[in-house]
Amino acid sequence: MKLRKVTAASAVVLALALSATACGGDKKDNDSGGSGGGKKITIGIKFDQPGIGQKTPDGYSGFDVDVATYLAKKLGYSEDQIQWKEAKSQDRETMLQRGDVDFIAASYSINPKREKLVDFAGPYLLAHQDVLVRADDTSIKSPADLNSKKLCSVTGSTSAQNVKDSLAPKAQLQVYPTYSACLTGLQSGAIDALTTDDSILAGYAAQSQFKGKFKLGGFKMSNENYGIGVKKGSDLKAKINTALEAMVSDNSWQQAVDKYFGPANYKNEPAPEIGDIKS
Repeated sequence: MKLRKVTAASAVVLALALSATACGGDKKDNDSGGSGGGKKITIGIKFDQPGIGQKTPDGYSGFDVDVATYLAKKLGYSEDQIQWKEAKSQDRETMLQRGDVDFIAASYSINPKREKLVDFAGPYLLAHQDVLVRADDTSIKSPADLNSKKLCSVTGSTSAQNVKDSLAPKAQLQVYPTYSACLTGLQSGAIDALTTDDSILAGYAAQSQFKGKFKLGGFKMSNENYGIGVKKGSDLKAKINTALEAMVSDNSWQQAVDKYFGPANYKNEPAPEIGDIKS
């Protein structure tokens, strides 16, 4: 009789242990493993770039957001399983290395320095450094015309300095805290031009309050190959490349380009081939 009591008690302990193990298994299933079919996937995007990646009261929008959402679906995740995380330019490599995100789609240009730290799928967009000027400005027809012009430089950006160093040494750099502030200065005449990637410029110019007020120079002063950043050695790279090819083939890529950049008359390059990095 005493033996039976011990056995029954042991059975209770065993049942509790099995229950705890099952709970632990559920927790693991909820974690994002980056292989699809899990409960969530964490994606890094920009929160402050209209047309590219922007957090709004209604959610998230932009070309990179649409690309990332498409990729997540191809990996087996629904929209409500996506957890968005802000990926500031200076934090992107660290976020991937620490595993804070599964992948990053945030106007993330592929270059040799970054490729030493993370892997890239893509590219999925070929952008170029360009300038944005007022729609009625006929004086800036080439980079050389920026000489003696007031050229907006956003704090922490090297784009304007690159123009001054190599193309227009007499350009007058004006430092503003944000691209939005540059646009306000451009609209008022306080500055003559703003420079960064043409995709970013198109995203800002396409905002409803700025439609028809600005135009892109179309100067193509550099090649910016946007890639999807993943952790070094991740098998997500191959899966995302396959998904990007599908996005192009079913026309979802072009639809996203037209949606976010079209209002600014952005002359986009054709969708790049996977692995084709333009120098």
